[in-house]
Amino acid sequence: MRPVRSFVAVMAIGAVLAAGACGGGDDGSEKGGSGGKTVTVQAANGAVTVPANPKRIVSLSPTHTETLFAIGAGKQVVAADDYSNYPPNAPRTKLSGFKPNAEAVIAYKPDLVVVSDDLNGIVKALEKVKVPVLFEPAASKLDEVYDEINDLGQATGHTAEATKVVTGMRTTIEQTVAASSKAKGLTYYHELDNQLHSVTSSTFVGQVYGMFGLRNIADEADKASGGYPHLSREYVLKEDPDLIFLADTKCCGQNAAALAKRPGWSVLDAVKNKGVVELDDDIASRWGPRLPEFVKAIGDAVQRVQ
Repeated sequence: MRPVRSFVAVMAIGAVLAAGACGGGDDGSEKGGSGGKTVTVQAANGAVTVPANPKRIVSLSPTHTETLFAIGAGKQVVAADDYSNYPPNAPRTKLSGFKPNAEAVIAYKPDLVVVSDDLNGIVKALEKVKVPVLFEPAASKLDEVYDEINDLGQATGHTAEATKVVTGMRTTIEQTVAASSKAKGLTYYHELDNQLHSVTSSTFVGQVYGMFGLRNIADEADKASGGYPHLSREYVLKEDPDLIFLADTKCCGQNAAALAKRPGWSVLDAVKNKGVVELDDDIASRWGPRLPEFVKAIGDAVQRVQ
């Protein structure tokens, strides 16, 4: 589980760094690397040449760890960061994605390292010792999600499996949105923590809600906060959202019952009309293969309150 405040920072940083991110790659046949062949993948840190079938992958991103296992590259992952808690059999270690240590990573003798943030200069530090690094930042839109999954598929020798995962995700998400009548006029509040940090429509999470036509109450409260405003209790009560999505059930122990006990919150329409949705913090904060589950939770809520 990723702490909510850290998630806010990561998503904000990722939004800035994503400008040069992603975008497919080219199969290569240069000598060197595993089995003598390599592939070149275009990532945020440029064209990265990696062994065609890397055998020792280190992932410093929970999202990318999920993706690697989803596309069939799980057996190639020798170490994952301390927040990579899914799938349960991921080789979770004490490696940090927030304070990465190049020496600790190198100790695992990786032939490929995957990161979602270039913190502590980890990318250059690893490149300096000739360790291939794929920098795939937090997605800012849906197409980037699919692009990054395909990048990882190409880099690990699982192109076909990655394509299958992307096709399945795309189909499921489109079907879920189509099955849920447009939520015209419905408002929502997405809670990141019990300090009332939220997201605006400009964020990746906000765009997911936007597919259903929901109106975000946090949009007008954003004041140069990079899409992650800190709302006041009075503001939320005044806006009285139709739906409340809790992405702090794990980190902060929040649920519908706890929400109803907050001063003044029991009279909110969402609380009275069963419009409070308890999300899995991890699924709601990661842009990987389980994204369709987040989309379904929104779709089910929209249908329930209309």
